[in-house]
Order: sequence, then structure tokens, then C-alpha cells
Amino acid sequence: MHDLTMTLARFVADLRFDDLPPDVVTRAKALSMDLAGSIVRAGSEAESTPAILAAVRRMGLDGAGTAGVVGTGRFYAPPVAALLNGALGHSLDFDDTHADSSLHPSAPVVPAALAVGEAVGASGAEVVAAIIAGYEVCCRLGMALDPTAHYARGFHPTATAGTFGAAAAAAKLYGLDAEGIARAFGVSGSQAAGSLQFLQNGGWNKRWQVGQAAMNGVMAGALAADGFFAADEPIEGRHGLLVGYTDGARPELAAADLGVVWETMRIGVKPYPSCRYTHAALDGLKTLRSQAGLTADKAARVTIGLHRNGIVLTGAPLDEKRRPGSVVDGQFSMPFTAAVMLDQGSFGWDDYKRLGDASLCALADRVDVVRDETLEGLRHPFGATLTVRMQGGETIERRIADPSGEPETFPDAAALRSKFDTLAMPVLGEAGAFALAEAFLDMDRRNRVVVSAEAA
Repeated sequence: MHDLTMTLARFVADLRFDDLPPDVVTRAKALSMDLAGSIVRAGSEAESTPAILAAVRRMGLDGAGTAGVVGTGRFYAPPVAALLNGALGHSLDFDDTHADSSLHPSAPVVPAALAVGEAVGASGAEVVAAIIAGYEVCCRLGMALDPTAHYARGFHPTATAGTFGAAAAAAKLYGLDAEGIARAFGVSGSQAAGSLQFLQNGGWNKRWQVGQAAMNGVMAGALAADGFFAADEPIEGRHGLLVGYTDGARPELAAADLGVVWETMRIGVKPYPSCRYTHAALDGLKTLRSQAGLTADKAARVTIGLHRNGIVLTGAPLDEKRRPGSVVDGQFSMPFTAAVMLDQGSFGWDDYKRLGDASLCALADRVDVVRDETLEGLRHPFGATLTVRMQGGETIERRIADPSGEPETFPDAAALRSKFDTLAMPVLGEAGAFALAEAFLDMDRRNRVVVSAEAA
């Protein structure tokens, strides 16, 4: 574990756009566009957005600045723009995931990179390189934390490891050398925070703390750029990230094949706006509807087996999960999301309007969620098992190793664009959505990064 902080800092400092594999660049741009769609829609519809914007105004942080909020034409100081883009990007729970670290890489990293990139006038290629650097840092630290152990301690890895990823992106764009980036990590060690307590009442904390991770990354980079004397060894030290935040640290995973194996290519895109641990089961139910003629009225009982992380997040306490009282509750409810899929064969953002629907409640009562130990000890924790007992007594069983959207089933360009359009067009219109999508997909060929719909 010795010198892990400097190993990662040197990697970030030395990373050059021209040295990046083309497929890694293409993937980073696609993931950034995917996040942008969520930012745009959440800015218009997420129930937490008015409170966040009001708080920004109350604190006097809404003054004009150099960094934009995606799709709005509004510009703020870089930390505030990062905060807003990060919080909005995570509000729909429709943003990308990295299975091995069980975190959402883009939500903290991309907003930090965009904010600093705009502030310093970086080229699009420089911003893309910073995003990839941030992805690699946060994904690898998430793996090193051991997500199961990290969750067991009550932490949200997107907010904790994500702070370091955001700092990596910001510090790189501020032009810092390895020692400067290490200082930014030193500040990040005091800022990395994110509790799972929101699961108890459906609070909006998860959205905010990811935005805070993006903001804190920007602030860490700025402090380091101005010579701030920060804590040494914030990752591997006596009170560092891998000591204080987990009981199962695997530090060797943080630097293994660094710059050779790209964790960026292992980031998956969500097909449904809910916790990733619900997705394999939703895929399975969707397939059974189309291939086996499963319908809600034919299913007497549905038992869904999940990894213990999935139980913590989406399956317990089961009676409460069957009756989500808010969008956040619904996003983390295996019974609710399964009921929607059973009922209509699809699940999208607009389906949260069906919270409290009597027919869905009745369906949710027929959905059991259990811990399936056969899903543990595997490389990825997102799989599911299905046992459907039909009204006639027949039983159908299925095992879904990974949800759709993972690297092996990564959506093609058309599918990604369709998801983006579904989210962005209702807010920006066809022309605005097109311009914004192209701004992200062509980012590396532009002299500057652009996030506002008007300027795109």
C-alpha cells in the first residue's frame, strides 16, 4: 500500500490525450453525453431540484461565473457549477455505473472536469483526458475499498471514492504536476463523505452528496494549485481512505495494470432509472414477458434473489420497499420496479408517476426479495435470480449474471442517442438536444468545452 497516493498522482499527471486508446476516448465522450441527458431532465423535473437551487440562491452562490450548468445557459463559479451538474446528474439514478467498484463514475467526475475546463479555457481534448483520469482514479479506489465492505460500513462509494476522482480531473485541468495532484488528494481525504442513511426515509442526500463530491474535487484542485499544505498519504495512510472507510481494503487493485487496463471501458450504462441492483431482475422479467408470455395476471408469486448489497439497497425492510413513498424510495425498491415491469413490460423515468398506484401495490405484494448467496463471491455483484410461480402451478426459473448495459452488452451509438433524446428533448426541444449531444460527442475536436444549450 506504500506510496499509492503518489502512484495515482503520477499517473494522472502523465496522462496525455494523444496517448489514449481511441476506444477509451470514444467511450468517455459517450458516457459524458449520457450523463448530460440526466442533468437536463433532472433540472426540469427532479423533485429535489427546486430546494437545491433555492439553497444556492440563499447562500449567495448564484452569481454569474465561468462554468455552466448543462443545457441551461446559466453560469456559476466553478465549484457551484460542479455541485449542480453533479447533483442533477445523479438525481434520476439513471447515470452510469462501474460494477467492480459499485459506483457511478460520471456523476462526480464529469461535472468537475467541465467546470474547471470552462474556467481555465481548456480544449475539449484536455477535458476528455481529465475525465478519463478521474474515471480511472475513482473506479480503482472504489475497487480497493471493496464495495461490499464499504457499504457494510454505511458509505456511498460514489461520494467517497468519487471525491478523489473529481479531484484528479480538476487538478489535472489546473495543470498540476504529480506533487500538486497528490496535494489535491490530500485535501480530498478530508472531504470524502457520503452516508447511506438516506435509505431510511427516502431523503435526497444521495443526490446532494454526489454533487458535493464534484464540488469538493474542484475545491481540492484549486487549493492544491495555490500551494495549500495538505495531508500526506490520504489514501494509504494511518487514517487514510483505505483504513478509515472499509474493513476489507484491497489496495493492490488501485494500481494494478494502471494505464494498461482501462476501467473506463468497464463502465456500464443504465437502461432503467433505478438502482443498478434492480436491473438484472428487470431484464429477466422483461425477457420472460416477451419470450415466455409472462404477464402480471399469470404470476402468482415472484421471488427475486440478489447479492447482499442489493438487499441492503433495494430489498430490506421488505414491507417498506413494497410501499415506496417517494421517487427516491421507488428508485431503491426492487418490489416497485419489478411490479412496473411485470405490469407493462418497460420501466422509465415517467413511470414514477405511478407511485401509490393500487394495481402496482397489489403486484408488489406478490414480489419477494431474498439474499441469494450464490451471487456473492463473483466478480460483479449486480446479478439476480428469478423464480416465478405461475397461477397454474408451473415454476419458471432464470439466472441473470449481469444486467444489460454492461461492457459486454454496451449499447450502440444509436441506442445511447435514443436514451439521451428521450431525456433531453422534452426540455430542450429537438434542435437543442441535437446541439448538446453533438457538443459532447465532438468534445475532443473543439477548442473549448461547451455545456450550455445555447452555445452548443
